[in-house]
Amino acid sequence: MQITFLGTSTSQGVPVIGCDCDTCRSEDPRDNRLRSSVLVTVDDFNILIDVGPDFRQQMLINKVKKLDAILLTHEHNDHIIGMDDIRPFNFKHGKEMPVYGLSRVLDDVKRKFAYVFEPCPYPGSPKIVCHEIESQHTYEIGPHLNIKTIHVMHGSLPILGYRIGDFAYITDASYLDETSIASLAGLKVLVLNALQYRKHYSHYTFDEAVVVAQIIGAESTYFTHMSHGLGKHSDILEKCPTNIFPAYDGLVLKI
Repeated sequence: MQITFLGTSTSQGVPVIGCDCDTCRSEDPRDNRLRSSVLVTVDDFNILIDVGPDFRQQMLINKVKKLDAILLTHEHNDHIIGMDDIRPFNFKHGKEMPVYGLSRVLDDVKRKFAYVFEPCPYPGSPKIVCHEIESQHTYEIGPHLNIKTIHVMHGSLPILGYRIGDFAYITDASYLDETSIASLAGLKVLVLNALQYRKHYSHYTFDEAVVVAQIIGAESTYFTHMSHGLGKHSDILEKCPTNIFPAYDGLVLKI
């Protein structure tokens, strides 16, 4: 299994428009963060988790030639609004794109991209097949690939995380219950959100993410969905305990 970090920022991206903070002015390429998303590759089967506003750029930067399925964590724009740009994959491979998400999330996709789901859609519009999934279930997707959905709370909004073998991706979390934490036992790699240092109503802070990561006890944990307020990559790395790291765009892990 190969994990490619396509983006590791919050909804604003880093640098933030108009900001002159040290992080946004940094010349370290690890401090240029596109909106959060990962590509999971298993036996040449490519699964994208979230398709945000930087999707086109992410596909080009990482030279992705094929995409087989999309998993959605939730319906906020920084996680779904790049959906129109899946069209080149439709055209190249001559097939519809399977998109998996909660019923509520898929309904929002259908509202935001209503032209895709009309009875006679414009011929050049994306071709999407929606698959409703629920939390705390296991689904077979692709070549006998079992994917477990994880119940995550994003403030008051229930969203999904995903476990694929020894890898799990949790973003935009502010709370994981005991069942969800138990579902994450025995991981080799955990990806977890760490927004900033100040308390936030719908995201883990750095300190909260460290505590949760240590409870889950993966062999390695990588933080994502990091705001410019969390600081520069080098500074975050110095603050991280053993086996916890800030991810960065373009980082590739193999499990």
